[in-house]
Amino acid sequence: MSFFDIIMMVKDMQERLEWLLKDNLDVVKSKVILIIGLGGVGSYALETLARTYFKKIIIVDGDKIDISNLNRQLMSNVNNIGCYKTDVWQERILKINPSCEVIKITEFINKENLYKLFQSEVDYVIDACDTVETKKEIIKYCLKNKIKFISVMGMANRIDASYVKFSYLDKTCYDPLAKKLRLLLKKDNIKGKIPVIYSEEIPIKNRNLGSIAHVPAIAGILCTNYIINDILKGVIHE
Repeated sequence: MSFFDIIMMVKDMQERLEWLLKDNLDVVKSKVILIIGLGGVGSYALETLARTYFKKIIIVDGDKIDISNLNRQLMSNVNNIGCYKTDVWQERILKINPSCEVIKITEFINKENLYKLFQSEVDYVIDACDTVETKKEIIKYCLKNKIKFISVMGMANRIDASYVKFSYLDKTCYDPLAKKLRLLLKKDNIKGKIPVIYSEEIPIKNRNLGSIAHVPAIAGILCTNYIINDILKGVIHE
């Protein structure tokens, strides 16, 4: 397939978006998105980002697909168990949007290697990682450098996706992860407005972290919803 064929195919696929967003589609597509964590939440966020035809997406995860991922992670199936999530997602994104520039970072992120995330210019960050210390460092960096971001709180042991919503960290309730994160940020004197996706559902008491597909899926889709509507803020629909 020639470069011209690819361009024409992408243009045809974007037609419905153009009907909706008109000239604003170019504004949306121009933003660079960094997504950290490609699990239950991140996979659905990434799928919807890819189908909105962003020109550049940076994907971050050091993990391989495991059989335990089949119940909730969009890209997982019995044929790709053992493959790196970033590799599987790069291939999937390019099959949806061949013109997208996909940058892979196949690492688990911590304070020491956080700088690798921001070697390219980034407009929006989706923090869908599981580690509270890493979340703190991502938030700290984004606040300091005035990068827009959305951080996802805990979705395990919940079954009612109607409780999943957008809010700010200081407004969250019934979320043990959010509570820990607030304490860490306070300890490090990190201040600022912290947008989050979280669930108001009281977690089911369980020794293990149970999960069901539709709850993290809604959280991931709400991440994309936040980014798209923030980009389009102030646009009057005709």
